Amino acid sequence: MEFTAAHAAAGFRDAVRTRTYGMSSPTGGARFDSLCVAPPSPTGDGDPLVASIVQSTTFVRDGLESGAVHRYSRESNPTVAALERSLGRLEDALDALCFATGLAAETALILATARSGDHVVCSRAVYGGTTRLLRQVFADLGVDATFVDTTVPCEVANALRPETKLVFVETPSNPTLVLSDLREIAAIVRASRAILAVDNTFLTPVLQQPLELGAHVSVYSTTKFIEGHSVALGGALVTRDAALRERLFFLRKCTGAIQSPFQAWLTLNGLKTLPLRIERQSANAERVARWLAGHEDVAVVHHPSLPGFPQRQLADAQHRGGHGAVVSFELAGGQERARRLLRGVRLCRLAEHVGSVETLLTHSASMTHAAVPREERDALGISDALIRLSVGLEDPRDVIDDLAVAIAGSRACDAQEEVIRCAAAE
Repeated sequence: MEFTAAHAAAGFRDAVRTRTYGMSSPTGGARFDSLCVAPPSPTGDGDPLVASIVQSTTFVRDGLESGAVHRYSRESNPTVAALERSLGRLEDALDALCFATGLAAETALILATARSGDHVVCSRAVYGGTTRLLRQVFADLGVDATFVDTTVPCEVANALRPETKLVFVETPSNPTLVLSDLREIAAIVRASRAILAVDNTFLTPVLQQPLELGAHVSVYSTTKFIEGHSVALGGALVTRDAALRERLFFLRKCTGAIQSPFQAWLTLNGLKTLPLRIERQSANAERVARWLAGHEDVAVVHHPSLPGFPQRQLADAQHRGGHGAVVSFELAGGQERARRLLRGVRLCRLAEHVGSVETLLTHSASMTHAAVPREERDALGISDALIRLSVGLEDPRDVIDDLAVAIAGSRACDAQEEVIRCAAAE
């Protein structure tokens, strides 16, 4: 991305314009899976195989003229930097910037691109925390946001204004998994002076590469699939734009939103198995989605692998060999039936989370999207009956068996209640 007036308006320095990628590593041109496993820095005789945790808050300097890379861990830290190198090279980009959480990363991104009087265009179908951030935090700071259906690219074009500085797209969306055509949206956004950011948390760089599709920034909650074991919070921003990265680095330093060394170390180790995990979880999800789609008690199933998925052609063109581990569905019978199912599972767990090696169920309307007004949830297809399923690494047959028992149990409850109602009527 060239240095433009939008950069200057956001306060970016004109001195750094070059587009250099973060591939200067001992792995050279290694393939993707190898990049996930390879050490972020060269190793020598007697060096530890596993990267060390540098827990120090501060670093010794030789003198006032010291050019040491790390000075204070609120600004940068060797362990965090190791994760940043690894994440950046997965997208042939500059070193990523890691944050304490995904929402901390989004906050820095909005601060970096928009000021009072500026405008943001955002996917209407987006994580509830992003909606809350724009509507209840940045709106009070004078940043206006328009939520549009980004599955229709012309709606993005129609929403753009001269003061639009950021277009934020989530694809697949959470939790209905509708897709946005990133190539087409990128062409629209690049004709303006806005920056296109894509939340790629659900697919990760393994299954989707937003920067290759034209985005300026890939956004991640590394808490989810990248770390994968539900033990470390984190967020990351990945870009090939040096000026934008410098601005983001400055804001992270000012706000103190950097990821902690221990959380970064856990994430770095989770990253090593990311390709294996998400490819297997994606395949498991396809199998579970097909079973759900054929079940007589299931009214709706959302997953891009299904033949009836409305955007199947786009999914095949945009995704890289799989469509992710997240499935969402509704039982015939509405919200009460969903509640019974959630109480009836044993192997699957109810949790406000995705991306773990365990299979997790979430009631989106009351959990992840509780901050979204009901009328908007209904318009997005996030009904009170919708259940989001993040498929893990268990044998998919066991996940299916667990769901089958829970669905049958929820049906039995319906029959029991009908008997009670009839007896009461007599």
